[in-house]
Amino acid sequence: MVKRLILMIDDEKEFCQITKMNLELMSGFTVITAFSGKEGIKIARQHNPDLILCDINMPHMDGLQVLEALKKDAKTMAIPVVMLTARQDEYAKRKAAQLYDEEYITKPIGIQDLKEEIKKILRRKKGL
Repeated sequence: MVKRLILMIDDEKEFCQITKMNLELMSGFTVITAFSGKEGIKIARQHNPDLILCDINMPHMDGLQVLEALKKDAKTMAIPVVMLTARQDEYAKRKAAQLYDEEYITKPIGIQDLKEEIKKILRRKKGL
């Protein structure tokens, strides 16, 4: 079985570490993390992950700006991006949809539910 590469962009380091550990142990994914939007874009261009999980509320460059940059870049535009955020307002959801996010998931979410969402998106996008 091919391991799928997930990029997680979130400034909450503890959340990233816990989620990374659980996704790798329970799901067999390989997870790399970025703690800022700029770092996330750079890593996405370098590693071409199968899927990106991106928070919205981050300093300097928020997740909607990251999503917009990823979708404008020929190297990253086809990568599915899932907004994984505590932000539940309708503006953020609409804006993410306009920028072609794949899914909008609000925190907290159980690791099993997150794993299933990721697998569903990867099947749909990558033909798994």
